[in-house]
Amino acid sequence: MKITLAIALCFAVLPTTQAMAATSSQARDVVFALGSGGLKGKKLKKAIEAAESFPLGSRQNPVRENMPAGEIAYLSRLRCPDGNSATFSRTGSTGIGPYGFILDLYKVACAGADPVDVYIDMYHDGGELRPVPGFSIVAP
Repeated sequence: MKITLAIALCFAVLPTTQAMAATSSQARDVVFALGSGGLKGKKLKKAIEAAESFPLGSRQNPVRENMPAGEIAYLSRLRCPDGNSATFSRTGSTGIGPYGFILDLYKVACAGADPVDVYIDMYHDGGELRPVPGFSIVAP
């Protein structure tokens, strides 16, 4: 777990989006090589299909993104019902999710509303285009 966190932190501070995109895939490959226990191939596809019966962003169906940069990019694109950007803060890692990877938990809020929990699994190709319930999303 410490190795996974260290790798994620290293790639969270890269200077450009292009560098992040290129190295995020490499970071994910390193996580697999370290024996992270995450699912791949047909097992991953089957787990994703099963997760789709739960709301996106829930512990049972976390948003699939690519490393910390992907998490921030996704959350930054969420919009509140009034069209304003949502605010968010990371509360920490919450254990292993349905795809065999550690989940991050974010509190996401709109002005005047209680924050909602959004779980994200950052060990995927990313690029989620759907919003979590209660929000809309702008194109990347």
